[in-house]
Amino acid sequence: MDNKSNILANALELFASRGYEAVGVQEIVDKAGITKPTLYHYFGSKQGLLNTLLEAHFTELNEMVRQACVYHHDLPGSLRKVARAMYGYAAEHPVFYRLALALTFTPPHSESYRAAAPFHQAQYRLVETLFAEAVPDHGNMRRRQSLYAACFIGQINTVILLWLNHHIVIDDALVERSVHNFEHGIYS
Repeated sequence: MDNKSNILANALELFASRGYEAVGVQEIVDKAGITKPTLYHYFGSKQGLLNTLLEAHFTELNEMVRQACVYHHDLPGSLRKVARAMYGYAAEHPVFYRLALALTFTPPHSESYRAAAPFHQAQYRLVETLFAEAVPDHGNMRRRQSLYAACFIGQINTVILLWLNHHIVIDDALVERSVHNFEHGIYS
């Protein structure tokens, strides 16, 4: 593993387990077995390190969500694709997903919240657009797409959090049940 990848991996582990604000640069460099000048060479600062982590992971995750949100007049199918994309990414990158979830609950004025917020908002807009595109097929959803997007993403992330904490197993049956339950609320 090269220095840059080593720093990213160790910082991600520390940020996810203790929170971005609680981890100092010295702790990161000690864990990575490098010097502060090496970290600064690659990232400029601790904030630059966080930005690089978020950009790399959210770019991939949000591209998966974007592809899943392509609407083909089959909202249940699209919702299942979105759920599978997000569950799949969490399964492949559980440490990052724990950090991403934690950053949604940090104070809005914090450095880490401000760094993650544009990525979370971009994901929300993708799902909101999916619901907006489905309105002509499901008229009762008109003017509710913002709420539906927030609720659907919240449901997915709650399931992922339960999985990360070993309370449930995510499988195809759970995907079907969770999307089915969500659909019953929006079609009524």
